[in-house]
Amino acid sequence: MADLSTTYMGVKLKNPLILGACNLVEKPKTIEELEKAGIGAIVYRSLFEEQVQLEDLQMSEDLTEYEERNAEMIRLFPEIEHAGPKEHLYNLEKLKKNVSVPVFASLNALYEPTWVEYAQELEKTGVDGLELNLYATPGYFERSAESIEEKQVEIVKAVKKAVKIPVSVKISLFYTNPLNFIKKVDEAGADAYVLFNRFFQPEIDIKKEEFHFPWELSNPRDHMVALRFAGLLYGNLDGDVCVSRGIYTPEDVIKMLLAGADAVQLVSTVYKNKPAVVAQILDELNNWMDEKEYKSIDDFRGKLSRKNMKDPFTYQRAQYIDILMNSEGVFKKYPMR
Repeated sequence: MADLSTTYMGVKLKNPLILGACNLVEKPKTIEELEKAGIGAIVYRSLFEEQVQLEDLQMSEDLTEYEERNAEMIRLFPEIEHAGPKEHLYNLEKLKKNVSVPVFASLNALYEPTWVEYAQELEKTGVDGLELNLYATPGYFERSAESIEEKQVEIVKAVKKAVKIPVSVKISLFYTNPLNFIKKVDEAGADAYVLFNRFFQPEIDIKKEEFHFPWELSNPRDHMVALRFAGLLYGNLDGDVCVSRGIYTPEDVIKMLLAGADAVQLVSTVYKNKPAVVAQILDELNNWMDEKEYKSIDDFRGKLSRKNMKDPFTYQRAQYIDILMNSEGVFKKYPMR
């Protein structure tokens, strides 16, 4: 049997399959099934500073709604403060104690002091590492790309300085040059990178003429962008590379490892195909390695990266031109009448 172990964020994993941040961690039976299926690690659902602030505001409004409406009293309820992230931290610590695989925390904050404060609180739960979700939703014409990137790099530096556990950075595709930004974060001391964040986009209901936010899983082909960047990043960073979004099958996982990924995060396929899909992926990965006579993942990881390809332009625009020049295949697949 092949050795499926890998290292991610400096943490030894028995295999490269990681449950990405999601609400599945709130279901003990699902976590038990994932462990039984062989999951290599778990990322606990994200701690959102925005959620904490909104809950605090809602509680304050509920408690003060009827104040000063009666001449006999000033307030109806005693002074109560929102617990902040305490419930999240309690549940994270509980999960960490109840599972045998590494557990990573996930953090979405707004301001540098809060990034640091929450990172330190998450570290106290005993997690094996911390995943920072960097994002900047376009909304202001005045903000320059440079200022956004500089701020995010400073956040990474501040968190790395404040905690002792390894830190990964999950980024979006919304950078002019993601490679350049990842290199800056690598130089700032990050231990790993997750490619890429998935945002829920607003949709319009044309009958009601209003916005709504549909809950949708990643598409099976969403992984192709991450595959490109895994192939470009391999061998050029001090940190590890983890890929996310649209990874459903054993074939998807093998492709990512060949491109140069150290680990992969699964979410949508677990929702759709249940925890048993983890065992299926591991079995087929092991069978493929045996067939190819690979003893360990390191024997083939990055084999098809840009660094190791004879044709260095595979990941460049030349590939796009080549596809256009040989586009007859599209008519075979989608014949026109």
